[in-house]
Amino acid sequence: MKTSRINTVAGMAFLLFAAAGLLIVQGTAAAADLETEHNRISYAIGMQLGTMLKQSQLDVNLPSLMEGIGDMLEGKEPALNEEQLQEVEAALQRKMQEAHEATAKQMEAEAAENLGKSKEYLAEAEKKEGVNKTESAVLYSVDKQGEGKKPTATSKVRVHDRGTLIDGTEFDSSYKRGEPVTFGVNQVIPGWTEALQLMNEGSKYTLIIPPDLAYGPQGNQRIPGNSVLLFEVELLEVLSDTPEIQIQ
Repeated sequence: MKTSRINTVAGMAFLLFAAAGLLIVQGTAAAADLETEHNRISYAIGMQLGTMLKQSQLDVNLPSLMEGIGDMLEGKEPALNEEQLQEVEAALQRKMQEAHEATAKQMEAEAAENLGKSKEYLAEAEKKEGVNKTESAVLYSVDKQGEGKKPTATSKVRVHDRGTLIDGTEFDSSYKRGEPVTFGVNQVIPGWTEALQLMNEGSKYTLIIPPDLAYGPQGNQRIPGNSVLLFEVELLEVLSDTPEIQIQ
């Protein structure tokens, strides 16, 4: 019997969720024989598959899933015929579309709620002593004023930073990683690009970046849509200043 339909169903699910960044290995090993490299690799594959299926929000029957995997690995004749597999593919596509639409609606509602919270937070933050506001509405305060040179939009810089949401959730910290990050000033979110050009080497600023100068309504995997982002940014060094190439 042909297995092309099986490959289509499995491949479609795998590629869709992998492309969405859902194959994230997490959690700890359960009681299992992981003494050999072969067993550890097998377990890691199982972790990835389990994580993918969990985050896909599809309702999967574990015994049936394991039976299907086992049959294919052992070269057995599939328990579903070609017609049944076509029905399964249609059902899977429908369920995946429903899950996608539900997630999109949830994210849209969350972003709308966050926008209201963000506006309130920014309005209050702007009133605090020592808080400055740029023309584009980035709020910042100077924790330490350095005396070195300032970067331009085309500079490459080395910084330490810590980023949190307004509820205190930390989503990034070079301090915890134990090493600063290096990047181009114009290769980051607009709020950062603007704020970095205000800083001298050796400065440390606290930034409050509005959603439209950060990740907007779409957000990302770690940052909900329409989130205000808070950063502690320490400009350690301006590494280079590459002039923009003029195209004539």
